Amino acid sequence: MTHGLNCVKEMSLAETAEGFQSGGYNVLLYDSRGVGGSGGLPRNQIDPLQMAEDISDVVTYAKTLPSVDSRRILLWGMSLGATVSACAAAVDRRVAAVLMVCPIFTFIRPDKRTKAFAQLMRDRESQLKGNDPFMLQPFNSRGENPIGYAGSGGPGGKEAYMLMKTAAERGHPNFRDRITLQTYHKMALFRPMELLEEMLEGIPVMMMVPELDNVSLPTEQTAAFERLKTPKRLYLAEGKGHMSILSGEGSKEILQAMVVFFNSVLKENIE
Repeated sequence: MTHGLNCVKEMSLAETAEGFQSGGYNVLLYDSRGVGGSGGLPRNQIDPLQMAEDISDVVTYAKTLPSVDSRRILLWGMSLGATVSACAAAVDRRVAAVLMVCPIFTFIRPDKRTKAFAQLMRDRESQLKGNDPFMLQPFNSRGENPIGYAGSGGPGGKEAYMLMKTAAERGHPNFRDRITLQTYHKMALFRPMELLEEMLEGIPVMMMVPELDNVSLPTEQTAAFERLKTPKRLYLAEGKGHMSILSGEGSKEILQAMVVFFNSVLKENIE
């Protein structure tokens, strides 16, 4: 299970993981490179393409576990983690299926590019002089970030800010409410939809789209779904938002739909 931007495994996934376990599945929760309990430098530098490569190493590790059937390894991801998981499966054909929960496909708003890209170059020049990478909150108290990412400046950005603030207040292990500015350089070069449309094939995908998502627009998610050329299912989570899709009213039905999808894949019943 791969979480969203800068999130650690203790944040909001335990109930879903336990639900899968109750359904008879092994679950491997982990922190992405440079985040939380995982190693890697610079700390909290989010690199989506590196994350996709790292998922293949997670798959390799899972294959070594005695309780795991190496032919039945499934990927689950949420938010940025959903997008990255699908990109991993586009190359790593050892994966049996991918479940994408509210994936994100847009990263840098056009009106933010000029100023943000100039900041990125100044930071790179600074690092070459021996200075530390510039760090900042993924979302400030106004729910904003320099690239207009994930509902920046609107209700979605404010929800994301509260998620990070709550994680910091709860003292989740090794969580830092900071990312490197160069994270945005990595995002600027990340083109997941083109990769998935061209290379994701023969691997069943389920995409769960929250009806009220204000972090990743439902129209963008469904448009991306339509472009996929692999066996696929779409699930519209009515009345749900990006942060609420796994909790509250209706969450049991959503979990059940996920389990049914995975069960169908393993029974080779996906068209």
